[in-house]
Amino acid sequence: MNLWLPPSGETFLARAPVTFASGAAMRVKGMRWFRDTERRDIQGDLPGWPEGPTYTARSTPKASALNTLKGTAIAAGTLVWGALSSQGGGVGGPGGRTGADVSDEHSDEIDDFPVIWGAPESTARTLPWRLDPDRSPQARYRTHAVITDRRVVIVGFPYLKGDDSPVEDEFLWETARGSIASVELRDFKTDLDVKFVFTDGSWTRLSSLKRERLTRYLIEPLDFIPLDSLATAQRETAERFAAAQAPDAQAPLVRRNACGCFRVEVLAPSKVDPFFGHPGLHTVMNAAGDELKLTEYHPDDFLT
Repeated sequence: MNLWLPPSGETFLARAPVTFASGAAMRVKGMRWFRDTERRDIQGDLPGWPEGPTYTARSTPKASALNTLKGTAIAAGTLVWGALSSQGGGVGGPGGRTGADVSDEHSDEIDDFPVIWGAPESTARTLPWRLDPDRSPQARYRTHAVITDRRVVIVGFPYLKGDDSPVEDEFLWETARGSIASVELRDFKTDLDVKFVFTDGSWTRLSSLKRERLTRYLIEPLDFIPLDSLATAQRETAERFAAAQAPDAQAPLVRRNACGCFRVEVLAPSKVDPFFGHPGLHTVMNAAGDELKLTEYHPDDFLT
């Protein structure tokens, strides 16, 4: 196994699978585009990129009389469903994942579906083509994002289903955390997508089967508690949990939640999975240092 790992002094926080996202609305379903700030196609201008498919958004058919009748019959149900969606309700998306039924970015989710948006020389235009499933099918090659306390790194490696060969990372791309202006969860039709907006105004839309793992330490503050600041019982619990995971486990990362519990997470390179990334081995303890069972705290406080 030849994993990309940060150098000494830089903390490895997370690793998750990632690709460019795909449209979910019928007009753009399964498609994606690469745009400049005038919404012109730029995929032919991205340096080093191999040729890929050229998509055309599907036309929207005019409503027929039958559609009108059907629409009248289900109007009440649609209104109720829309109201539920606006309050956090959802519908099934690709792969059965749940997302919002209503888009709040109509031009970028319904009419068009950019996954790179940026002016010449902008950060988004430097992203690697390996993130594009059309150019680099996931049946043969996988891409992961590695999050550290200093940067976001994209790595890739050959992958064949059923092949147990060790992961051999290829370094593809990186950007400093300071170059990321915001990280936005995009939930239209699915809860897999995330939008990275860079400080130069460019942005990208990515998809991850483990989105929360990808974004946790980019959205939330890195307010880890030093081990020597914990009470003795808490520190012993954290260190005991880390020692039980793997010989190469790094020092545990401990954070205090608003509920008063402590989340202890341990990362060990040997636990990286080619499909899911790093599992984010963790436990939860109370103020006394006692490990809690899942039934003793709210799962939403400590998502994995």
